Amino acid sequence: MRIGGIYLWIGLAVGAVIVALMYANHAGLLGGGKEGPEAPPPLIAKDGKISVPADSPLRSRIVTAAAGVRDIGAKLILPGVVESDPGRTAAVLAPLAGRVIDLKVGLGERVAQGQVLALLQSGDLAQAFDDDDKAADSLELANKNLKRAEEQFSIGTFAVKDLDQAKSDHAQAVAEHERTQTRLKAIGADPRDKSRLLAVKAPVAGSITSLSVAQGNMVNDPTQPLMTIADLHSIWVTAMVPEKNLAEIAKDQAAEVVLDAYPGQVLKGKVLFVADTVEPDSRRNKTRIAFNNPNFLLKPNMFATVTLQGARKSQVVLPTSALLMNNDRTTVFVATGDWVFERRVVDLALEEGTEVAIGSGVAAGEKVVVKGGLLLND
Repeated sequence: MRIGGIYLWIGLAVGAVIVALMYANHAGLLGGGKEGPEAPPPLIAKDGKISVPADSPLRSRIVTAAAGVRDIGAKLILPGVVESDPGRTAAVLAPLAGRVIDLKVGLGERVAQGQVLALLQSGDLAQAFDDDDKAADSLELANKNLKRAEEQFSIGTFAVKDLDQAKSDHAQAVAEHERTQTRLKAIGADPRDKSRLLAVKAPVAGSITSLSVAQGNMVNDPTQPLMTIADLHSIWVTAMVPEKNLAEIAKDQAAEVVLDAYPGQVLKGKVLFVADTVEPDSRRNKTRIAFNNPNFLLKPNMFATVTLQGARKSQVVLPTSALLMNNDRTTVFVATGDWVFERRVVDLALEEGTEVAIGSGVAAGEKVVVKGGLLLND
């Protein structure tokens, strides 16, 4: 037992010596208190600035460059929708109440100007034809009476006042016939048409984009459209511009449009006009870009992405390699002295390729760390 105890005490003593040596080495008490030759001198942080010592190997890994200035045009990327031009869109109305006895076109059909779209049987039209018939008959009688009065007056068997009355009756008959004829033309009826049906014709050429009547329907309200025709050879793309960006857009501004239906195609155009009002529900302005549409590839209600090129202005630009993320903020390191740097928060205005325009945070000409910033960030 005594021998075993001696061995135990010897083991504890050796362990204590080893622990003491390890502590001394870790604390730098051995070898004159110097760290190993591989450890770089520490960075020095003071008053929010970081200094890199002269003997630090980090100096060979940090690269700075002066912030440049370049004319950059801001881009607005906006949602858009394809719309028909209201100036090329017409609502087709029946001039009189009546029943549709023949509907000659269907939804989506393309029609020519003046083409008959529907035939209506109308009591009001029948009355208009009757009035014209009566006026024509009265005019014919007035012509005969005037001719007879002139002949009799020439041989002295007719009084002057009777001749004047015949002329007055004739003038009134002419006026009444002209009125009934004008009435028929105004409602689109041909006085020579023996069918006495009302032909509803296309006011413009285009595509039937909506249809709200069927054959056999009774049309009681002439103010309600039977259908809508839109000329889609020219069409609008409407960009929805946020209220805060209105100062950045203007007429004739360059625009690029990409449609969801044709993702590989970019349509280039110019702003036709900027609406003078803002939509009350969305707080956005409707800005229109016009495009020719000969093949009808652009269809109303298609979704689009509109890019508007803003006015060019001088802005500070930096390489994107200079940007660092710090607590959800974008920062850069700016040299304020000889190997002295400070972190600054920057406001990004526009990123183009490997460069980014800075709205604030860095002035033109200031030296910014463009490589090795992560070493300072740590």
